[in-house]
Amino acid sequence: MVKTKTGKFCRNDNNVTGLCNRHSCPLANSQYATVKEKDGVVNLFLKEPERVPYPGKHWERVRLSRDKNQALAQIKKHMAFWDSWIISRVKQRFFRIRDNLKNMRRLALTRQKKLEPINRKVERRNQRREKKALRVARVERTVEQELLDRLRTSISQKEIYNIDQSAFENALSTEEVEEDIEDTSEVETSEDELVYTSASEEEIEDLVETETNLILAEHPKRRKISIKYEIGGDD
Repeated sequence: MVKTKTGKFCRNDNNVTGLCNRHSCPLANSQYATVKEKDGVVNLFLKEPERVPYPGKHWERVRLSRDKNQALAQIKKHMAFWDSWIISRVKQRFFRIRDNLKNMRRLALTRQKKLEPINRKVERRNQRREKKALRVARVERTVEQELLDRLRTSISQKEIYNIDQSAFENALSTEEVEEDIEDTSEVETSEDELVYTSASEEEIEDLVETETNLILAEHPKRRKISIKYEIGGDD
């Protein structure tokens, strides 16, 4: 029993009204009825004076139909000669339980928010990691931009040190592609500008004379030097 300023509440599960008084007490009345729900199934429990000597058989269970009209017909059938007060309380309890089941099914079908506790320590660690990753990304972008600026200003490769190899390779590949495009364009322009002309007879004679002079001009041979040693006699 729970006392309040307005009344007293009963803690017995079989109480049909939840109030602690003589009419609502399931222990003080030999003839009593209530409605209970278990796993979505509504049952009518009846207590008769004939079963009082058998404690294990005090309550008779009757499964009620899901249809409201059929369930009310079952209650009326099993409680035909009962007091009108207990019949009305049983019907009211049945309607409340039925409404609660409807709300439970509706909430189960709708999307609901799930509240989860947050670990402050893990959250702070993740924030620090995100900030560190952002700093590393900024450094890589600045290094890549610096590489591009150095390559454009024709700085030698020896001056580049302590730089990420991947960023350097990306920048170098872009520059090589640009140089290949420039070389192909220069070759095409040079082929277009190349003109073939015939040489004169005097120029041909000069070329022949220079070739013969180059062939005849040879290094002078070195003279052989012979060294003789005198062998002195013994005194």
